[in-house]
Amino acid sequence: MLALRLTRGSHPAVQLRRLLVASASAGTGFLLLCTLGYAMGHPDSPAAAALRLGWCATPLAATVYFAMAVARTDPATRPRPGLSAIGLGPARLMAISATTTALACTLGSMLALLFFLHLRGDLTGMPFDGAAAEFLASDQPLPLPAALTLLALVPLTASVAVALALRPRDLRPASEKGRTRSYGRFGAQGGPRSRETFGTYGRFGAHLRGAGRGSEPEAEQPAQQEQLEATTATAPGDHPDPSRPAAPREAPRGLPWGIAVLAAGLAVEAYASRAKDGGGLSLPGGLADGPASVLAGWVLTAIGLALAGPGLTHLCGRLLQSVSPGALRLLAGRVLMEEATRIGRPLGVVCAVASGGFAMTALYDTDAPAFGPLTTLGLLLVTGCTVATLLTAALEAKHARADTTAALLRLGAPAAMLRSAAALRAGALLALFLPLTLFVAELAALPLAGR
Repeated sequence: MLALRLTRGSHPAVQLRRLLVASASAGTGFLLLCTLGYAMGHPDSPAAAALRLGWCATPLAATVYFAMAVARTDPATRPRPGLSAIGLGPARLMAISATTTALACTLGSMLALLFFLHLRGDLTGMPFDGAAAEFLASDQPLPLPAALTLLALVPLTASVAVALALRPRDLRPASEKGRTRSYGRFGAQGGPRSRETFGTYGRFGAHLRGAGRGSEPEAEQPAQQEQLEATTATAPGDHPDPSRPAAPREAPRGLPWGIAVLAAGLAVEAYASRAKDGGGLSLPGGLADGPASVLAGWVLTAIGLALAGPGLTHLCGRLLQSVSPGALRLLAGRVLMEEATRIGRPLGVVCAVASGGFAMTALYDTDAPAFGPLTTLGLLLVTGCTVATLLTAALEAKHARADTTAALLRLGAPAAMLRSAAALRAGALLALFLPLTLFVAELAALPLAGR
């Protein structure tokens, strides 16, 4: 009930993002149900039905990825001071976020089921009644357990992924955690530390106040003051000094791994281009066929781009600040370096999807029939979810640096310079990732170009 109340009382922009998640879930659920309908209408070709079901994994992954991005930017489940006092700690907020995601995905799955039944002709009274009755095997009864199992894939996978992504974790270094535990057992002076800070102050503070009135010798005040400070001491890092600037964020460490996985994927595709035995991979929508190892190479290439995205974004920000930067380039580069992890991974996924789409379009056989509606729906789902995830991450980054932007405006920075810095960041990312996407797409299409 709490998750439902938070969902109803959210901002319209948050509701729009949840509706987009429900729409993506509806599209993915409809593709899964169409696979079931094809399997019912073609019982003699289970391999083709299994291949269609396997191709649904890409829209499913894109939908879950988008749902995770929306859950991270949900302000209703963001940890805030004071919520733990009413029982809304990090674990409870994580559960509420996962429940909200499950509700949105379940709504989309139910819409997919209604539309599927409408196209089969089981529901009447609306336009296009039974428009796909022959393709969806309307002459056979729909196995309800199988349909519900397929529809439960998106809500279950999305809620589990959100719960794992938003689970409470301690991000402090291991050395700092060890110091905190040691401070929990021993005080700053090596003696046992009292667990009741306010009670300890009540025991020692009263004597200090009495000493000021002459009830105790003044010689004992420094010793008691040291004992009080030792008792109420906190571990380093528990209350950071606001006057000190934050430590610079380290560069993402996934760039070498991303380059290695990307090179492995391209090597697998090059090996597939020399394979004499074709077959094993049937691309949807009238595209060229090829060896099954091409699919493995494409998957490795996409993973490599996703892993290398944060590192490339950080490198782009560092290059912007090279060779005597001015205020504009310095501001744009520092923002890119700070938001490399948040922006880089969705940007790498968009590049992977764009390179795959470009390769599939280059391999399209003009003599084959045009893209079918299901292939078009799948491409729109994957492209739309990845682009929406990138825009959501950009919005999250903008909200994260809202205090910094407000501080710059108070210091007299013109708003035009902030807009110019944003345009410069976008141009720098485009100049780096667009040639990389085209290069990877050309290499991805090479194994099947001569077939």
